[in-house]
Amino acid sequence: MAFTSETFKFLKQLKNNNNRDWFNKNKDRYEALVREPSLEFIESAAAPLKKISEHFVAIPKKMGGSLMRVYRDTRFSKDKTPYKTNIGIHFRHEFGKNVHAPGYYLHIAPGETFLGLGIWHPDSDALKKIRSYMQEEPIRWKRAINAKTFKDTFELAGASLKKAPLGIEKDHPMIVDLKRKDFIGVTTLGEATILSNDLLKTVSEHFKKGNNLMRFLCDALRVPF
Repeated sequence: MAFTSETFKFLKQLKNNNNRDWFNKNKDRYEALVREPSLEFIESAAAPLKKISEHFVAIPKKMGGSLMRVYRDTRFSKDKTPYKTNIGIHFRHEFGKNVHAPGYYLHIAPGETFLGLGIWHPDSDALKKIRSYMQEEPIRWKRAINAKTFKDTFELAGASLKKAPLGIEKDHPMIVDLKRKDFIGVTTLGEATILSNDLLKTVSEHFKKGNNLMRFLCDALRVPF
């Protein structure tokens, strides 16, 4: 089973009807159009992902696997709508416990489909290790983000501090990158790519182009790539 135009139609309708009554009435459609094709994609991604690195895992489970839960955590948000209106698939490092671990990411939503790789919102200990390693290996960091294979496909994205991190001089030659709070590369995909029979091939080829960045981050965190 593959993603279809009906998948995008369902996500649009969910965005316009983001409430429990509507979702419960359309739960079967969610299963058929979102969850089932997502789990099938995750299962099919296991082999090509292993060729990139055996330490990143594809887990086709309804809960606790590579498919991110549809339910939003609204505890600390002003937005109390209960459901995410996108599909999020995260292939994280085997040592990672959540989405903040190094990983590969596929985001599917009407008008917003993209691939990401790297580490998003690392905790304070991981952030400290990455910044320290960046200062130890500045040339290697620059090579990772400026490699043609990476730069032609991805752009660095995510949040940054407004001021220099504690203990780092504001005129440090690496200050722009040391101020980053996220270390992720992102590339846009069209809806046609999601619906294509070549989706898995395209995703796999793009992920390979981030090898230098992923290896850098894994070495910084002292985990195998």
